[in-house]
Amino acid sequence: MAVDQFPYGPTPQVLHWLSGGQLGSRLMRSVRCWVWLRQLYGGSLANLPQTFTYGDVRDRSFALSHPRAEATSPEHISRYCQGTGCLCQRSTLELLWPNQGRPLGAWVGAVAALSGLASDSIEQSLATCPFATVHRTLRHDLKHLVALGWLVSAGRGKFHKQPPTVWPQPPEAIGSAQNDEALSAREVKSLLQILEPIAFLQPQLAVTIDTLWRQVASQGQSKALTSPEPQRVFIHLDYIWPDEVQEQVDQHQADIEALWQSPDGGVVQFDNWSARRQQLDSVTVYPVCIHYARRAKYLSAYGQTPNGTLGWHNYRLDRVRSPCLRVLPWGDPQVPTRLKYLRDTGQLPTPEQVQTQLDAAWGFNFYLPRALLILRFPPEFARWYVDDTVRHPTFAAVAYADLAALVQSQVAQAPEWAAILQVLAQRPPTDAYYWGWMRVGDVNVTMRLRDWRPMGEVIAPLVVRRQMMAEAKEELERYGVLEPEG
Repeated sequence: MAVDQFPYGPTPQVLHWLSGGQLGSRLMRSVRCWVWLRQLYGGSLANLPQTFTYGDVRDRSFALSHPRAEATSPEHISRYCQGTGCLCQRSTLELLWPNQGRPLGAWVGAVAALSGLASDSIEQSLATCPFATVHRTLRHDLKHLVALGWLVSAGRGKFHKQPPTVWPQPPEAIGSAQNDEALSAREVKSLLQILEPIAFLQPQLAVTIDTLWRQVASQGQSKALTSPEPQRVFIHLDYIWPDEVQEQVDQHQADIEALWQSPDGGVVQFDNWSARRQQLDSVTVYPVCIHYARRAKYLSAYGQTPNGTLGWHNYRLDRVRSPCLRVLPWGDPQVPTRLKYLRDTGQLPTPEQVQTQLDAAWGFNFYLPRALLILRFPPEFARWYVDDTVRHPTFAAVAYADLAALVQSQVAQAPEWAAILQVLAQRPPTDAYYWGWMRVGDVNVTMRLRDWRPMGEVIAPLVVRRQMMAEAKEELERYGVLEPEG
């Protein structure tokens, strides 16, 4: 093995290490980072210039057919390169084990234990193509490698590699590419400390935790795990439900997961309480996936929405008022005709479609309209509270000089973009500007914009700008006029 060759194989422990301890939410990023490191240190990217950019990496990694435009969607990327040998066409399985001779059962089980993901979800990830994604995401991979210590930032989007003498050192139990042993006692202890506080997210985690404890006991590691070394890393997740509600939510989740495991699947019907409209609605939907977001669990489903139309909606599971979900077989006359057609033609909605829409714009309610977001901050505020933070894959800094062209190309209505440009013309070019795509009306994004007030100014979209102006005026009126002190 060459001295400058990346020495670690794609073991679950290595991927967990490359994820920064967040394998559950960064599995695909970990796979890409492992591939990048293999290419950077001893592979096709070994001969990069001493100081290089993402563009250098991109041009050496992807086929000529691969779109270079920043705004190209994953669907278009896959379509342009279909049938080629481009990196974006290779599945996780092909990338990790090119010869496909690796036994995957133990690997999937270990990844499940480290990430909290379901085994089915991990197996599906093996068939996906991690590099069929937008350039912004891939550029952030390099920034992640900087954070891990594998690359060094040279400023202005440039990087250089690290010499082998200063490569990051892995946790003790991670060995060479051939090391695929069980977790060490220390790793098990750390893993249990991570899993136990988040077991409410996935009720099946309780089974995993119990299995790990029994594994520890059978290996005679109890002494190591009961050592006086105190826990020093704690996980505090905001969770809004009391215990009595949690039990009902867990049952709804278990019923939905059981439906997903059944050969033919089906549709669910339940009564849902709408907090916004203050009324109870009966809905009939095809359940697609479950999210933990906004301190609660949500079911993303497609079907008859609370307002009677057919489409997507996120349902908070604690607001399901039915004692149990009613499962409708596909032949039931209450199943919407459109859903039956999608099922018969093999076009039922998928979690991948949800994720694509989540990636397309900032906001959990992915079915809301998308609009261009432009924000302005004082430079010092941006430096400490906005720069180098991750809000959404589309959210990034933008030069003041580039804003006019951005607005004119991305805002469809001429009166709106003219009004936005008029506001920008009155703002200093020395301030910090950010842009991205947002879901108009999404509560999470709206609350973040409120948190940035009064230092952050919403320039676009105008409907959100007007909302912020009205709220600020109402807030000021609420405080009234202060009497002078003394």
